[in-house]
Amino acid sequence: MSKVQTPDNSTIQEEKQFLAWVIKKLTDTLKLYSERIKGLSEDMLDARRYLYDQKTGMDRMERYAILQSLFRGNLVGESAVERRKNIEKLVVSPYFGRIDFREKNGEEVFALYIGIHSFYDQEAQANLIHDWRAPVSSMFYDFEPGASFFDTPAGRVEGDITLKRQYRIRNGRMEYMLENPSAVYDEVLQQVLSERSDRKMRNIVATIQRDQNPIVRNEKSRVLIIQGVAGSGKTSIALHRIAFLLYRFKDSIKADNILIISPNKVYADYIANVLPELGEERVPEMGMEELATGLLQGRYKFQTFFEQVTHMMEQNDKAFRERIEFKATAELLSKMDQYLVYVSNEFFQAADLWVGRSLVPEWFIREQFESLHRLPVMKRFGVIAKAIEDNIVFYYRRDVGPEERKYILKEVRAMFRITNLRQLYKDFYAWLGRPEMFKATSRSRLEYADVFPMVYLAIRFEGYQPYEQVKHLLVDEMQDYTPVQYALLARLFPCNKTILGDASQKVSLSGSSTAEMIREVMPDADVVKLRRSYRSTLEITRFAQQILPDSLLIAVERHGAPPQVKKLAGQEEEVLYIAEQIAEFRQSGHQSMGIICKTPKQAEWLREQLEGLQEEFAFVDDQSKAFSKGVVLLSIHLSKGLEFDRVIVPFASAQNYKTEPDRHLLYIACTRAMHQLSVCFSNQCSTFIA
Repeated sequence: MSKVQTPDNSTIQEEKQFLAWVIKKLTDTLKLYSERIKGLSEDMLDARRYLYDQKTGMDRMERYAILQSLFRGNLVGESAVERRKNIEKLVVSPYFGRIDFREKNGEEVFALYIGIHSFYDQEAQANLIHDWRAPVSSMFYDFEPGASFFDTPAGRVEGDITLKRQYRIRNGRMEYMLENPSAVYDEVLQQVLSERSDRKMRNIVATIQRDQNPIVRNEKSRVLIIQGVAGSGKTSIALHRIAFLLYRFKDSIKADNILIISPNKVYADYIANVLPELGEERVPEMGMEELATGLLQGRYKFQTFFEQVTHMMEQNDKAFRERIEFKATAELLSKMDQYLVYVSNEFFQAADLWVGRSLVPEWFIREQFESLHRLPVMKRFGVIAKAIEDNIVFYYRRDVGPEERKYILKEVRAMFRITNLRQLYKDFYAWLGRPEMFKATSRSRLEYADVFPMVYLAIRFEGYQPYEQVKHLLVDEMQDYTPVQYALLARLFPCNKTILGDASQKVSLSGSSTAEMIREVMPDADVVKLRRSYRSTLEITRFAQQILPDSLLIAVERHGAPPQVKKLAGQEEEVLYIAEQIAEFRQSGHQSMGIICKTPKQAEWLREQLEGLQEEFAFVDDQSKAFSKGVVLLSIHLSKGLEFDRVIVPFASAQNYKTEPDRHLLYIACTRAMHQLSVCFSNQCSTFIA
């Protein structure tokens, strides 16, 4: 650590003067980078022109030297552009925290300012600002003034924090400074939580809590499962963990080595700005359905998860629900593994094979098949065919022609009882004694519940190529995935993983995956549980707790208006009430409002009714790809992971919300609200609402 001239622990005026000095340093550096980038661009343009003009009269060595110079210049330019972006962010808000630290047995006190990025001042030969992810910055989150330490690759550094401050700096201006150690986080957190929701999820570097920091900085867990209550910041913490890992292992992991499995495109768009805010590139994301389509190579059409959930909510189809519930169990995964052993042992019936006048005996073919037990079944046929060809060459001393080669492979494949994947999957249920469990939807599409069992069968039966370029996998909404899906992810992605979710927020209406269930598939997983809820006011949290109680949930004590439960004469009156609420919202200081219906069909009906009464509201369905600002109308399934300043939950009648799965849906809808919640119904209110 290097000493720089920083204000003593005295006045806010001195802090403001220091801030002005830092911003001047940043601005000067920004100007230097801009000039450097401009100079590099001009030099590279001149080199390209020269390369073009002299393309015929230039020798090979000169051409190579210029190309190498262009390559190096491009790398330097990209680095300079990236650094300029970071400094541009620092000019707006250079830092948010300060700790004064004295090493053990040392006398000198170092003032360490902490921001989103680091800033090294060449003139002072010191870090004016430390990146929040740096080892030394961990003390800001983990300790109050007094004994403290931080871990580095070289070992632990112990000492004392003599001062701790937190700032709000926006547009280069210090809005406040807090110094009371016990209240730094509480006061800042209250202010942040009380703010209006902007368009998308934000970074939380200034308010990472002491219990969250070890999760963010965890670099040892092979698989980390974050199970947290609604509003506990699971996704923010997971994304900040990704940003930390990209910083900590910058030489071996890049943004395109990360993959996010997200529930839908709207949610992916909602979280998309967090990593760029932290100075990292956007990372790739993929839905489970997209993954399945690729693995099945487009051979089969299937129902989407959204369509499955919609069908279950809108149709009283008992057999459909039974099929889904069975395929969401760990038992199915176990039975599929047993079936694959049975297939390997029983389905191959070797026979003598005549190739022209050359006989290859049954016992030779059978032994070849059995010796290849480590290979997927479909991969064995080609190897066996090659062994038969070699056998003919060796014993009959003749070559095998192209047509004979095709014939051998065809005959070997024919010795296996079933080679069609769909027929094999259907046979699995016959072997299980439950043929009724497999049923195609209209137009011969697979039911969604069949997609991943079939994919699992495909990779075990046909083989697969692991996604080795992915070095960290993030899976959100863990409760909506089945044991078979987790078994697939474990095989396809042999990398470190972060998995997060909340068992209370299931929308599948079948079994919900918990951390304990996932550990049965991934035994090396570590589990952390987040019990503190930050999103909603205490009044909204208590209201939601009446719907679905959780005795371990701890609510942050931030107060607001009590939720409104409004009884109306009918659905038409509910529509008018919602229109009035939208008009009131437009006059308020809030930025976002969610109108959250139980089903897509109800949301579509409400959309048609509101279009004549209100303008400028966004409708989100399963085809939507972006999260919208302002008033948003959507179904509960698509609202998961999102939050709004205000939420209206319409049609909360005893008829609409009556089953145990409905209780979970109502809980999800209500817990999307940050500051204000309105619930309306006609006839009789749902019994889940006190």
